[in-house]
Amino acid sequence: MDKKPVSRAVFYALFSILSFQIFLMNVGMAQGTTTDISVGVVLDMDNPVSQMSLTCISMTLSEFYATHGYYNTRLALSTRDSNGTVVGAAAAALDLLKNVEVQAIIGPVFSVQANFLIALGHKAQVPVVTFSATSPSLSSTRSPYFIQATLNDSSQVDAIGAIVKAFGWQEVVLIYEDNEFGEGIAPYLTDALEQVNARVPYRSVISPLATDDQIVAELYKLMTMQTRVFVVHVMSPLASLLFTKAKQLGMMSQDYAWIITDGITNELSSMDPSVIESMLGVIGVRPYIPKTKELDNFAIRYKRTVQRSNPKSPDLDIFKLWAYDLAIALAMAAEKARLRNPKYRDANISRNSTDLEAFGVSDAGPRLIQALSSTSFQGLAGDFQLVDSQLQAPPFEIVNMVGPGARVVGYWTKESGIVRELNLTSADTNKYSTSKSNLGSIIWPGDALSSPKGWVIPTNGKKLRVGVPIKEGFTEFVRVTWNSDNSTEVEGYCIDVFDAVMAVLPYGVPYEYIPFAAPDHKMAGDYNVFAYQVYLGNFDAVAGDVTIVGNRSQYVDFTLPYTESGVSMVVPIKDDKSKNAWVFVKPLTWELWLTSFCSFVFIGILIWILEHRINEDFRGPFWYQVGMIFWFAFSTMVFAHKEKVVSNLARFVLIIWFLVVLILTQSYTASLASMLTVQKLQPTVNDVNVLIRNKEYVGYMQGSFIFGLLKKMNFDESRLVEYKSPEELDELLTKGSGNGGIAAAFHEIPYIKLFLSKYCSKYMMVEPIHKADGFGFVFPIGSPLVPDVSRAILNITEGEKMMEIEKKWLGDNSKCRNSVNLLSSESLGLDSFWGLFMIVGIAAVSAFMIHVIRFLHDHWHVIVDTGPDSTISSKIKELLQRFDNRDLSAHTFRKDRNGGDGEAVERATESHENIQQRPSSFSVASPPTNSPTSAVFSDYSEQSISFRREQGSSVETVIRNSQGEASQVTAES
Repeated sequence: MDKKPVSRAVFYALFSILSFQIFLMNVGMAQGTTTDISVGVVLDMDNPVSQMSLTCISMTLSEFYATHGYYNTRLALSTRDSNGTVVGAAAAALDLLKNVEVQAIIGPVFSVQANFLIALGHKAQVPVVTFSATSPSLSSTRSPYFIQATLNDSSQVDAIGAIVKAFGWQEVVLIYEDNEFGEGIAPYLTDALEQVNARVPYRSVISPLATDDQIVAELYKLMTMQTRVFVVHVMSPLASLLFTKAKQLGMMSQDYAWIITDGITNELSSMDPSVIESMLGVIGVRPYIPKTKELDNFAIRYKRTVQRSNPKSPDLDIFKLWAYDLAIALAMAAEKARLRNPKYRDANISRNSTDLEAFGVSDAGPRLIQALSSTSFQGLAGDFQLVDSQLQAPPFEIVNMVGPGARVVGYWTKESGIVRELNLTSADTNKYSTSKSNLGSIIWPGDALSSPKGWVIPTNGKKLRVGVPIKEGFTEFVRVTWNSDNSTEVEGYCIDVFDAVMAVLPYGVPYEYIPFAAPDHKMAGDYNVFAYQVYLGNFDAVAGDVTIVGNRSQYVDFTLPYTESGVSMVVPIKDDKSKNAWVFVKPLTWELWLTSFCSFVFIGILIWILEHRINEDFRGPFWYQVGMIFWFAFSTMVFAHKEKVVSNLARFVLIIWFLVVLILTQSYTASLASMLTVQKLQPTVNDVNVLIRNKEYVGYMQGSFIFGLLKKMNFDESRLVEYKSPEELDELLTKGSGNGGIAAAFHEIPYIKLFLSKYCSKYMMVEPIHKADGFGFVFPIGSPLVPDVSRAILNITEGEKMMEIEKKWLGDNSKCRNSVNLLSSESLGLDSFWGLFMIVGIAAVSAFMIHVIRFLHDHWHVIVDTGPDSTISSKIKELLQRFDNRDLSAHTFRKDRNGGDGEAVERATESHENIQQRPSSFSVASPPTNSPTSAVFSDYSEQSISFRREQGSSVETVIRNSQGEASQVTAES
């Protein structure tokens, strides 16, 4: 609040005129019964805001009682000057309580003056109401007689946090006054920023009485820091000096972002135009004041009344509006409380009490504070409603300092967050936004149109100090070379990646590499100590083969990894020359073997069922037929069956079955060939537990975290061997665990790949045994470089640049066989072929059902037979006997009527010849005497041959010629 010199005489003359008007109004109403309620006013009369606020209060009461003549109470103001000091405010309040016995006190102006007034009001039970003391710390006094008829400073911190989040700033410096006003908001603002993941690395606390040199020194300190986002919470006198000096030092230029609280935005109208010009590009928040007709009318009356006597007086601001609303609220509360001649009663004061305590207690205070707390109405500044003795916060405007004043670029509400247009009637409470797209165009400091990133490399002339490790082995990752003048050259895979990442950042970052070396040019500690140097501030970053490990992330921040992750084991390989007698069963799993065997048997049985009645190849003695089932089924595996299949159903099934057999045999052949050719090289050890159980020696790289990992895996520390280079690792693995070497070595995958690129013919990598996050660059916790560098790493790793760097330093891994391929091929399982078995199963079942239906249809008379000897068992037996008989109606047992000899004719002929050769075994019936004695088979072309199975064990064969002559042959089976 700027203390501009204003004539006290002019002010008191104006105030006397307004008071005289109130007096004349009271005299005119003397005929009615009215009660004067004495109200004290404690303000800084040298402050323009206080002067104009008092004028607003007087105007308000004059106009209010003119329109509310029926009120029985009238507020009588008693003013006191606080002289702008805490002591002056306390003395003024004490005078009002002791000598005037006021029923309420309006004031003080400043938060630093409020605490003692609150204590006095609490003791006298007199409400203390302020319209300008905004510190959140005042509410912690918890006095029932104190009311903040103004906005608490903490009500705006969420709006500021939303702005910070909208622009993605991760660090913010707070600048506030070293008094009650500034310190009250600091914890609330810090919490709000933490909720949006923004840190407060530094708090700049400036005394209200600071000199120009002190402010310049503090601003220089801020310039040396990397954070460029500042939240300023000071009063207008200090703000004017602060921004003027910041402009002179070049801090109102690009890369800077300034956010001001309502402590400054509410008083912009009273600030000097030159100060406003120095604040161009600043953004801020201020309470939203609804545009109403009543506000416009009051503004006109205010200018007519005030600026007539003082044309240079500041415009109407929110403090004057709060003073206006407070006066109305206090007048309404006095009437509501029905105060009639309120008095003070004597307080219980001991003899040892001082004169400061010699004041009474108001009888009307409790009723007045209760009535005031429940008063609500639509004021000029918005809704006047008190909750917990505080005015409820309205929405906030987000303003941008452009030209001679502030331009509204958006709004913030508690329900919707940042919005472009304010809609108080239908706010979307389900969507809270912090998007900067909801803000209008903003002109930033330096006339920049793009928002600042929020940080820069400090302007103290120092480069980013990037630490690099000193390696004795695996120098392809980092190699440090000392020159004769003790300067260093740093190169390697990690260095090239870091250079590439920093080159694609959207801004330039100067940096230099500093080896983490002892005087003897060796590494000054292990990698844990190396990373800890960033926390100590010895390095600004670390670029090297530093693994992202949980315990290190407690004191530093890592970027995203730029290499593969995981810890694996490298072991020697051996040629598996031992012959396994049962290797031929390995291509298929036992489930597939069993399923295949059952399928072969099932197909054999099904084909026998379909061919038994019509095909002589599938007839014969019982064990002959059993053998035929297995022989035919398994001979299809190599397509070696010689039996003809005459049934169409059987042919249909076999077509599908041959396809399945072909696929199975080809897959088996391929898998077996793969096992016999590929499965030559195997790791000597593929299980970590075997190493632990056999107490083998294992290796780890010097300085690596692998040592601690192996100890956690229960390896004996005495069995852990340290190595420094790939050559030393090769030597240890070649010797073996029993000859002073090691059986296996543990390392991260990038190192193992580099090692195998040189020795892939001797060693192989076994699957990862531990999860790790790969290599990452190290920065201090909260460094704003981390997200930008991480995004740059993604761009590099997804492009061709990373492949070029890997080929340059780690070699071309495609030239070396992948050790994973040296492992055994997996056996083929049922999962790969269940579809084939399902198809052949469906076909087989379908053919079987069709055959059964046809057989039952042909012998339906047996099923429907209702004879006295017909039972279910007899019918089943009869059906089985008929199934076992030949189907004489089948084409295979009928003579070809077109002149050709059928297959049955040939078999009958052969049977007849056998009968003639062995007469002792057969009984041949003699032909009639008048029949010729020629051979039985006289004319094969016209013979009709039939076979009939009689009861018992005999077979009767009847052969008839074309003349009806017959010869019957009966053979005992």
